[in-house]
Amino acid sequence: QVQLVESGGGLVQAGGSLRLSCVASGRTLNSLAMGWFRQAPGKERELVIAINWNGGSRYYADSVKGRFTISRDNAKNTVDLQMNSLKPEDTAVYYCAAVLSLSPAVPKEYDYWGQGTQVTVSS
Repeated sequence: QVQLVESGGGLVQAGGSLRLSCVASGRTLNSLAMGWFRQAPGKERELVIAINWNGGSRYYADSVKGRFTISRDNAKNTVDLQMNSLKPEDTAVYYCAAVLSLSPAVPKEYDYWGQGTQVTVSS
């Protein structure tokens, strides 16, 4: 089993930045692909950004390209999401997710989930 705990959410003005962190336990990160999903009220959960097990591949949703970046530190079992130039439409609950995968590609399906952290961007 993999446990994921997110931190770093909050309220920020449009144009600002936030950094979310996800700490994994129960398994080392180096066999896990990691992703960040978000779900806004009344909308489906969507994959925002993801990274494969060794950092060799990344996925970015079109809506966040050029603004969000993902990084991982397998030694510390952490994955971070840096969000810049935030927009009101980025407001959502953000979830860290993981899946066992040693593929060079970034998976789109995930098995383990954090509890979520709220990000609110005011206009």
